[in-house]
Amino acid sequence: MKKYAQKLDEFYVSTRRMPSYSEMLGIFGFKSKNAVFKRIAQLVKEGLLTKDKTGRLLPLNLRQPVRLLGLVQAGFPSPAEEETIDLISIDEYLISNPQATFLLKVSGDSMIDAGIHPGDLVLIQKGLTPKSGDVVVACVDNQWTLKYFEKQKGRIILRAANKKYPPIEPEQELVLGGVVIANVRKYR
Repeated sequence: MKKYAQKLDEFYVSTRRMPSYSEMLGIFGFKSKNAVFKRIAQLVKEGLLTKDKTGRLLPLNLRQPVRLLGLVQAGFPSPAEEETIDLISIDEYLISNPQATFLLKVSGDSMIDAGIHPGDLVLIQKGLTPKSGDVVVACVDNQWTLKYFEKQKGRIILRAANKKYPPIEPEQELVLGGVVIANVRKYR
């Protein structure tokens, strides 16, 4: 099964979409769609793929794990040896509930002092109850924003991580879209 998962992963990375069953005939080298259906059913069973409500295939754990080589000091330098400690999948490390998790691309600089910069991707999980100090995505009076969540004396305040922006208190409606569980920045 690993070779089929790897072939799907390669297709997904190069096209940013899952192949159709017809395309999988060529990818897998099969002559029968029935053989494709059997392989896909096995990959779903193994947790590498899932299907949405319409039956469309979605990747879950296709990506190959990356070697975790150890720890690095962010303070004073220390001697280090390259030694594989474990294999880790970024998806598994960051995402505990794939069905409730999505990415948003950040625009604007209101969260820059929290280390969230324009162009970053934030990983959001729906259904979590935010605690004071969590970064949330919220719709305030029909406007979506990314801010710190604070509760003060029963009132909810959304606070920027940039002194240029004032705190926001909902005047009419507040809808929480989810809690930020990770921030991803690509340097190169």
